Amino acid sequence: MSWKDGSLNQGMEDTFDPALLSRQARSLFDHTIAQAQLGASVFWFRRLACLEGEQAAVEYWQVKRGGGSRGIIEIIGDKP
Repeated sequence: MSWKDGSLNQGMEDTFDPALLSRQARSLFDHTIAQAQLGASVFWFRRLACLEGEQAAVEYWQVKRGGGSRGIIEIIGDKP
């Protein structure tokens, strides 16, 4: 599977600020740049924005427009 085969949805801490990242890393949090450079749909959201909770947001994104569901992989990093 390549990036062009899917999308990346990232749930970030409420205090996350992409402006504090390097320019290269920041490009992953800009949908238009990521689409142009990686050919992938990249989205991110702050957990606070999940009005019905993070699990509900993941379940919503899992459903494809035409029906069916996307595979979900959860990656949890170490907290500093």
